[in-house]
This record gives sequence, structure tokens and C-alpha cells, in this order.
Amino acid sequence: MAIVCMVKTGNISSETRLNSSFPEHCTNHMDDQNSIENAEFDWDKSTQTKLLSSFFYGFICTQIIGGWLSDTYGGRRFFGVALIIAGIASLVTPVCARTSVNAVFVVRVILGLSSGLVLPSGNSIIGRWAPIMEKSKLTSFAYLGGFTVVWAIAWFLCIRDTPDINQWISKEELNYIKSSIQFDTSKRTAVVPWCQIAKNPPFLAILLARFCVNWVLYALVTSIPTFMKTVLTYDIQSNGAVSSLPFACQVLTGFLISQLVDYLRKKCVISTTFIRRLCSCLGFVGSGVFLIGTGFTSCEDREIAVVLLSLAFLFNGFHNAGCLVNNIDIGQKYAGTLLGLTNTLAIFPGMVAPIVTGILTPNDTAEEWRNMFYVCAGVCLLGTVVYGCFASGEVQEWAKDETEINFEKPENNEKIENTKF
Repeated sequence: MAIVCMVKTGNISSETRLNSSFPEHCTNHMDDQNSIENAEFDWDKSTQTKLLSSFFYGFICTQIIGGWLSDTYGGRRFFGVALIIAGIASLVTPVCARTSVNAVFVVRVILGLSSGLVLPSGNSIIGRWAPIMEKSKLTSFAYLGGFTVVWAIAWFLCIRDTPDINQWISKEELNYIKSSIQFDTSKRTAVVPWCQIAKNPPFLAILLARFCVNWVLYALVTSIPTFMKTVLTYDIQSNGAVSSLPFACQVLTGFLISQLVDYLRKKCVISTTFIRRLCSCLGFVGSGVFLIGTGFTSCEDREIAVVLLSLAFLFNGFHNAGCLVNNIDIGQKYAGTLLGLTNTLAIFPGMVAPIVTGILTPNDTAEEWRNMFYVCAGVCLLGTVVYGCFASGEVQEWAKDETEINFEKPENNEKIENTKF
């Protein structure tokens, strides 16, 4: 959204209008927008797509190493330092933008490098803290945190790498957590079984599913404000609120579906494998269908377009209880490493999707944007087939400790074993 407000938009040519499907009153409204626009920066579309992609050039570099370091030495310090650097990088971005476009490029790469540590280190901590029936809800809470320096300070004061070294946890809570985790959280992670992971079908299913989820997400995150402005002809004042609505739907759905899924798993109503597959398949199918519908809208029915986009993002939130948390299910003590691996592949859409969108929509006509939505729907179909066939919710053999670990279990502890659906 920021880049739409910051950058001047060139006038749409008469030839483009004649070849487009915009009604006359829509193109007149576009003339009004172009004539009154007073944006600060004159960056062409190629420069904008490069700036949007630059974040991911740094983001991809710290995924695997961040996950491995967090699993080996604890994720607390890496998570906190990354938040501080990311917060500072965000604060200096406006100054850099007024200095040089190259400075913006550099600071966004730095922002990507620091942000790339956050998800793997956070996942590593969740793998050591989350009881087996509460993984979905804890993951949904973790990803709502903001990149702020103040929040990072609070993080260092309150968070510990494992429950064993937390000074505020009660004995009953410690026993409850450890009784439901199938490895010794007090020990450092041993050598990572790279070959077994690389050949594991459930892991490969997560890998591809994460790629598909991120393709759709990054393609839309970087393009929705432009689509709202050029095709639906929302003005800048309306664009911010309207563009944020789909993302609000995704956050809300992700939070609610995570609570529901963990409740059903705790009551032994469904198996973890079934619910992970169901959530992500619903997420892919729902998003794909509503994105195709969005491609057939214009400024004449722009309210319908906003509803369809919001529904597409609403279904995208289902992945919070599907493939986005699944690596903790199958590889608990290697959760940080697994997320680093899956996110490395999943970052490529962040670098490529904005460029592909720019190629598909050179004139920003409704027909061109329809092709972009078709591509996203095709990616959703691929994710549905692969993840629906090969995903698993069970801890894999290579992720289990060699010897059985016995912990004192609290009285009246709820049954934590999954019932097969």
C-alpha cells in the first residue's frame, strides 16, 4: 500500500483505454485521479517491482542457517535481535527513500536478512514449548507479533528457549508440556538427518504447499493496492482501508480456525493428518475459486470485487491450521530447521511473483489482471493435489529420540494421543 501512495502513476494512454474493458465513467474517474495526484517519487513500474522483490533477496539467505542455529543453540536471542534490526530498518526507510532509490533497495535487503531469522527461530521455540494439542493456536499467536524494538526488549525479558529454564513456569505446567512432547527439550538438538528429511514425502508435501501458499500471498500482497487503484479505481483515501480488508479477514480466520482445530484434536474427534490436509485443501480451493471470480470484476462492481478478494484471503487463513504448522507435527525438535528449509523455497515466489505480475499487467487493464488471477488459481490447484495426497500429521521416525523419555505426568492429564479418523 505504501508504494502506491508514495509513487506517481503515469497517465493511461488513449490506446490502452480503447483496448480495455473499462466503462467510460471508470476511465473518466481515472483521469481525475491522475490529474490530482501529488505523490513524492517518480519510480517506474520496473523500479517498483524490484524494490518489492528486494526484501526477499535478504529473506532467503537467513532461513536455513537461522533454523539450524535456533535448533542447536536456542531461538530466543536470534528472534529478539532480528526484531530489533527489522524495527530500525523500517524506521530509516523513509529517510533512505528521499536519499536514493539504491538506499531503499539496500535497507530492504537488510530488513529481509533480519526478518528471515524470525520465523525459523520462532518455530524452533514453539516446537519446544507447544503441547501436542495446542500447536495450531500458539503458531497463530506467534505470527501476529509486530517488528518493533519495544516488543523485542519485552521478548528478551520474558521468553526462554525451552520450558526447562523458564523461571516463572510451575512444576505442573512444565510436566504437562514435557509429557506431550516426544523429545527431551533440555538437550541440544543432535546432528540434523538431512538425507532422511530430503527423501521424506510428508516434508516434501509441506515444501511444495508452502511454495504455493506464498506464491498466492506475495502476488496479492504486492499487487492488491495497484489493482484497487488501476482497475477498481479506488482513490488513495479509500484504497488503504479497502486494501486492508482482505488481510484482516485472513488474520481473523487464521486465529479462529486454529482454536477450533486444536479443540477438535484435543477431543479426539479427528486425526492430525486429516485436519492438516483438510484445512490446507480448503484454503487452496477456496482461494482459487474466489480469485478467478475477482478476475471478472471491474470498477462497475468493485464492491463485489472487494468481497471476493476478502473471501479468497479468508480461505487463505485456513493454512494456519494446515501446512503452516505441519512442520512442527512431523519434526518437533527440528521444527526450526524444517521451517528454514521450506521457507527457503517458499521465498522464491516473493522474488518472482511481483515480476511476473508486472509482466502480465503492463497496461493495468482488467483483462491483464484476470490472467494474473488465473495463474494464482493454477498454483492453488497444484498445492491441493500434492498436499492432499502426501501430507502427514505424525512425528516422523527421524525426528524421534532414540531412547524413550519418561517424565512425571500431572494428575488428571488429558489424553493426548490422536484418534485416527
